[in-house]
Amino acid sequence: MIKYDSPAQISIEEFKTPFHASLLPDNKWVKLSKAVPWDKFASAYMSMMTKNFGRPGISPRVVLGALIIKHIEKLDDRGVIGAIQENVYMQFFVGLKEFNPHPIFDPSLFVDIRKRVGADIFDSLNVELIKSVSNKDDKKHNRKNNDKSDQPKNKGKMQADATVADQYITYPTDNGILNQSRKKCENLIDKLYELNDKQGEKPRTYRRTMDTAYLNYSKKKKKSQATHRKMTRKLLECVKRDIKHINNFLDIFEAKGSGFPLKYSEQRMLWIINTAYAQQKYMFDSKTHSCPDRIVSIFQPHVRPIPRGKIKSQIEFGSKLGVSLDNGFARINTLSWNAYHEGGDLIKQVEAYKAIHGHYPELVQVDKIYATRENRKWLKEREIRLTATPLGRRKKKEPETYYQKTKRKKEAAERNHIEGKFGQGKNGYNLNEIRARLRETSESWVACIFFIMNLIHYEKGFIFGSFLKTIN
Repeated sequence: MIKYDSPAQISIEEFKTPFHASLLPDNKWVKLSKAVPWDKFASAYMSMMTKNFGRPGISPRVVLGALIIKHIEKLDDRGVIGAIQENVYMQFFVGLKEFNPHPIFDPSLFVDIRKRVGADIFDSLNVELIKSVSNKDDKKHNRKNNDKSDQPKNKGKMQADATVADQYITYPTDNGILNQSRKKCENLIDKLYELNDKQGEKPRTYRRTMDTAYLNYSKKKKKSQATHRKMTRKLLECVKRDIKHINNFLDIFEAKGSGFPLKYSEQRMLWIINTAYAQQKYMFDSKTHSCPDRIVSIFQPHVRPIPRGKIKSQIEFGSKLGVSLDNGFARINTLSWNAYHEGGDLIKQVEAYKAIHGHYPELVQVDKIYATRENRKWLKEREIRLTATPLGRRKKKEPETYYQKTKRKKEAAERNHIEGKFGQGKNGYNLNEIRARLRETSESWVACIFFIMNLIHYEKGFIFGSFLKTIN
């Protein structure tokens, strides 16, 4: 027998909730809430706000808590607000005093939050986490060495490497960029023609012909070089003609004195299209596939191709990160949208290590690209060891003890820890799919992911330390 009660027989006011019971202390959000440096973030966040002007802002704890939930659960902006709205533990994590069935804020506010909370704030939070773990050990170390000399000896290990935080964009091709530019120009022509009260004959753009031609081109599985160049030539002609029509419309509005008809975003898009057209025309005429500051996306013109030489992807598109790993905590020392030689980051990364700890690391674990002559000389002057083979002719191999051999292999293998951190970011927190479209919001997105990885690492040590205290 099955008993069934119709949903119409009960109202939402009669529905009983179990929220009168206390929350479980072993829930992951309850544990994580004890490890987050809320006050440090609040002071940095409130320093950017106006105290005596405007409506009251959202609590810094709500802001940071929502960002952490977003990246841990890998949700979009709307999904974060919906999850917090439904989950009592998440509401506790963001600092609410009681269950609230309403959204904590509008999802569109995430864009302003990312603009306001940049990479520098997340870097300061990372420094706080590193200091909170290493302060005790460093004080003991400095106390012992200060008795013997004024300069503390080197201590600790630091790994360094570079990676790319890929932007979530369509894989760029020359003809794809030109076709997107053509369509955007056609939209601008339609708008300007409407604003001009449809006076005169509308300029011909041959959009239907080009749509059919590009569709047939894209359907071909194997395209010869002649096929590519033929389509490129057609698209270049279309974009050039469309830009000419747009400039003619702008001259008409200027002659009338009716003001500039385009919004800033449309004007910016027109500038980008002009630059992209000039680059594609140069590469077409010179029969090359590279040019300085090459635009690979007209919607994100700050993104550049980063050659990596990996088997999976020879070139990646996003921001290049120079990262150092200190006791399991990853810190972004360089965030660049252009390709650069990561060997130039090493000295800056070692100096950043000293600024936190008060002394240099005893060992720097990097791959061969960092072992330049300049870096070797600089490290040798400061008595810092480097996991790299010496330059010059290989000397006669001296016999090693079992301890020396084991230590050398262990130190060489420990460099892979930073590779694991990159894998954690890309597989666990979508570091290879940055969906923010603006330059500053993308940088904030990347920095937030690294802060959350450090927070998870700190939380594990924090819980373990609390457990040891209860035992003692």
